[in-house]
Amino acid sequence: MNGPDLLELLLHGNQLKRTARTGWAQRGIANPEDVAAHSYGVAFTALALAELVAPRPDLSAVLAMALLHDLPEGVTSDIPTPAWRYLPRSEKKGAERRALEDIVAGAPFAPAFLRWWDELVANETVEARLVHDADKLDQVLQAYVYERQTGNRQLAEFWTNPHVFHTAEAQAVYDELVRRRATGE
Repeated sequence: MNGPDLLELLLHGNQLKRTARTGWAQRGIANPEDVAAHSYGVAFTALALAELVAPRPDLSAVLAMALLHDLPEGVTSDIPTPAWRYLPRSEKKGAERRALEDIVAGAPFAPAFLRWWDELVANETVEARLVHDADKLDQVLQAYVYERQTGNRQLAEFWTNPHVFHTAEAQAVYDELVRRRATGE
């Protein structure tokens, strides 16, 4: 892969720093986090969870999936969940996979990136499930932080339908967030 091709790939990743998480803005959060901040939160959460769960997951796969999980949003943008309800269920992942194919086209590591993506979407491995837990946990953690910082109660939807996690460790953190929210901690 030559310098110009690698630069184009890196620019796609950099775009996530300028792609706002639109769901937060829709819920009244001024200056919401960007997709890159969320991706960092997912990767960090996944790293911590990976050290605690058994069986111990392949850390390189976990971190690769965590970092790739929203990369297509640099092209597709962060289309919030309510909008996807109006599209065929498979279309979101199909559109994101096509975007990822375009982003990594020509890279010698494209097959590996696409395999990690497909593994994450299939959600059948310990690693993929852990990343899904980290993704959801980072989202509810951010909702908790926004509620505490702003007093915004337009985020109640994150708490009204309790989430069930794949790992007991993620579930314990979520349950503690729910408890703290209920007690005002």
